[in-house]
Amino acid sequence: MKRRLMLLVLVCALAEVVWPSEGPKGVPAPRIEGRWWQVAGNPMDHKYATPGQEPVDFAVWRAADGSWQLWSCIRNTTAGGKGGKTRFFYRWEGQNLTDENWTPMGIAMEADPSVGETPGGLQAPHVVKVGDTYHMFYGDWVNICHAISTDGKSFKRVVQPNGKTGMFTEGPGVNTRDVLLMRHDDRWYAYYTAYPNRQGMVFVRTTEDFANWSESSVAAFGGQAGTNAYSSECPHVVKTGPHDFYLFRTQSYGAVVKTEGGRRKRGPAKTSVYYSNDPKMFGINQDARYFVGTLPVAAPEIIRHEGRYYIAALNDGALDGIRIAALAWVKQ
Repeated sequence: MKRRLMLLVLVCALAEVVWPSEGPKGVPAPRIEGRWWQVAGNPMDHKYATPGQEPVDFAVWRAADGSWQLWSCIRNTTAGGKGGKTRFFYRWEGQNLTDENWTPMGIAMEADPSVGETPGGLQAPHVVKVGDTYHMFYGDWVNICHAISTDGKSFKRVVQPNGKTGMFTEGPGVNTRDVLLMRHDDRWYAYYTAYPNRQGMVFVRTTEDFANWSESSVAAFGGQAGTNAYSSECPHVVKTGPHDFYLFRTQSYGAVVKTEGGRRKRGPAKTSVYYSNDPKMFGINQDARYFVGTLPVAAPEIIRHEGRYYIAALNDGALDGIRIAALAWVKQ
């Protein structure tokens, strides 16, 4: 009995995932494998740099020339001017996904108030490729917006008939953001977060053409992840089978635990993982049915490349870069 208990403790430690006593039975859970390698740091080679700036929500994809692109929102800068939201997108480029320390390429995009975007308000890019066109979706602090590219590096905004870039929103003052697009059954599912009544929720809408969108519905809310304004950040949905969907939902980037030399140090990050057969529902206070476990990471993005899964996430202990590791799926 003692041997079995020791083995169970060892397996859980290696898996880097906390499994609940209840939840969906027999479904694989994500496990981080091997070491992390850092691909992006905290760039200071731009006009908005400050000692307290932090690279946060990001996207990783492969451009038309085969290079890997990483765009991250940099926050706590001087971008946006007085009263602005301090954010813009910075770009890195790597030749191989497994390379360390990709090349910094500078500022990639800033908010454009002339098309309705909040100064300094760019948040959480996400990119999908359809045919020969790359589609970037991002937040402008109030709306979800759209931009397109043919090379996967330079993007042009899609301006809506009203002269603005915003396509949809959950309303003013609720910070609609962190969008991700997932393809299923001849349509695209857009997952994003907002906090009506200061309660963070994962919302979902669908589209077939990126122009006409369904009304929103709540895909996840509450449970052990909580209900505060930041309890449903960076929703990332992965389809692993015909009707097998996993939602990664971040609650914490890591609480600030101390200050050393003017730099903030953080405790463990936390992302909850949910499983469902329905891409529109991952549980509303229904952990016993949907909750798989937690991972000690923040703002994860799952990458499928050459038959393998990888996970990218913010650096542990300090928001000063972005890292990647291999990802496996193991049965609980």
